[in-house]
Amino acid sequence: MVLFVEYPKCTTCQKAKKWLDSHNIEYSSRHIKEENPTAAELREWHEKSGLPLKKFFNTSGMLYKSMALKDKLPGMSEEEQYNLLSTDGMLVKRPIIVGDNFVLTGFREKEWEEKL
Repeated sequence: MVLFVEYPKCTTCQKAKKWLDSHNIEYSSRHIKEENPTAAELREWHEKSGLPLKKFFNTSGMLYKSMALKDKLPGMSEEEQYNLLSTDGMLVKRPIIVGDNFVLTGFREKEWEEKL
């Protein structure tokens, strides 16, 4: 069983959910806006993922752009970035899949097939 963190109105999340269902993968779903990841969860997921922290930001989102985060992130500590991400689910890249020993951000079918 994996944790599927999604924003239900997001077309990429809808596509990812269909993929999970069609591959009979058990998951528990979590609405990212209603239950935003905490800074501690984000830190744990980031460490487990092996990805750069920037990959956890929804860089194409309106909130990211309106806050001019492209220019601000390089000057922020990891702790500040975790805290910022935990303030609003719309800042977080989605969907996120959290397994026992891996974390995936975004939906790339080939990557999902390898891990799941």
